[in-house]
Amino acid sequence: MTREGNLEAPTRHPLDWQNPAFYDEAALTQEMERVFEICHGCRRCVSLCQAFPTLFDLVDASETMEVDGVRKEDYGKVVEHCYLCDLCYMTKCPYVPPHEWNLDFPHLMLRAKAVHFKKGQTKLRDKILTSTDLVGRFCGIPIVAPTLNAVNKIGAMRKVLEGVAGIHSEAWLPEFSSRPLRSRLRELPDDTPAEPAAGTTGKVALFATCYMNRNEPGPGEDLVAVFEHNGIPVTRVPSEQCCGMPKLELGDLESVRRAKEKNIPLLARLVDAGWDLTALVPSCVLMFKQELPLMFPDDPDVRKVKDAFYDPFEYLMLRHKAGRLKTDFKTGLGKVSYHAACHQRVQNIGQKTRECLSLVPDTTIDSIERCSGHDGTYAVKREFHQYAMKIVRPVVNRVNQNAPDHYGSDCAMAGHHIGHARADGTAPEHPITLLRKAYGL
Repeated sequence: MTREGNLEAPTRHPLDWQNPAFYDEAALTQEMERVFEICHGCRRCVSLCQAFPTLFDLVDASETMEVDGVRKEDYGKVVEHCYLCDLCYMTKCPYVPPHEWNLDFPHLMLRAKAVHFKKGQTKLRDKILTSTDLVGRFCGIPIVAPTLNAVNKIGAMRKVLEGVAGIHSEAWLPEFSSRPLRSRLRELPDDTPAEPAAGTTGKVALFATCYMNRNEPGPGEDLVAVFEHNGIPVTRVPSEQCCGMPKLELGDLESVRRAKEKNIPLLARLVDAGWDLTALVPSCVLMFKQELPLMFPDDPDVRKVKDAFYDPFEYLMLRHKAGRLKTDFKTGLGKVSYHAACHQRVQNIGQKTRECLSLVPDTTIDSIERCSGHDGTYAVKREFHQYAMKIVRPVVNRVNQNAPDHYGSDCAMAGHHIGHARADGTAPEHPITLLRKAYGL
């Protein structure tokens, strides 16, 4: 990636979150002022999310029309709009390391969120929304799931929920399944036969993820069907907790550590037994590939898991490169509008989903590389929903212009947010679901 005055690829410094200086408010404010000054002078990230327009509006409305005219108390208004999509760092900013200015906007916002959380200023609503395991277990109870799903469709009840919990009455909310994905997956023995190729072992352990496990199990079953059709055995991870990404975005770094201590030993043992790892939610993949290694750079098991974790379509295309992917597709997909999820894009693996779907005959892919603005929780919050709908509008316009036969995203929640914004009765389909359809499985 070529950058102004910097031709080297962006690099990331470890997150020094266990150093007491990380939580020094004076030092944090000073660093935010330095970074905001650079962003104000550049402004190329203005179209990515609401954080940058908020910053620039504060600057332009100040007496000096410079960052020094912005009240320090207003810095938090910028922070609350950053949901760590990482696009500014990986696709726009010319001043990231190894540039001497050493600018890492997302991790600076993360530091500010961590200080905010440590001071006890985080809303109860946000703590509950990011407690995905707890919420999923309760809402997935057989008698609770259908009742909750029905109530969430009643406008009057949604208005009550908005008033009481701050969940916007018009936001899309996921349904809950009383039969989780993990109960639908097999746990295979470690000596399961496999065919290694292109650096892969040829057998995969699926990290179910909170969302796919409790809200949308279907794509998980589709992944198993596609992988096993291609001779790749799929086992479930014996037990798992949330990857920690929701708590990371909240600034609750101790909860991230606790989740890591539950997940990493189990995943490392799977790697030792010859299993590769994957997950269907790009944020979860990114958590194991990038964020945990940056938080725990000296942990050998974290590094081991990082090296064995793959995006599903990255895995399939590696197998294809080695001649191990079947192309016996039974039906074309026609026109597909494919939204590339932010947390997949910043993994620097290339457009593997688009490449894979393009193998299907009679299929045309329109790839959309813009943030949907969902983030998992941002779009459902009362104070941010309007901005999420603004951010998704260009994506929806592209989908509508393409008039596709199918549309969707690697991030299922982003796909549903797009569908919700289209409001035409159509439903998104996960790319792995489309691939299963193309195989006729």
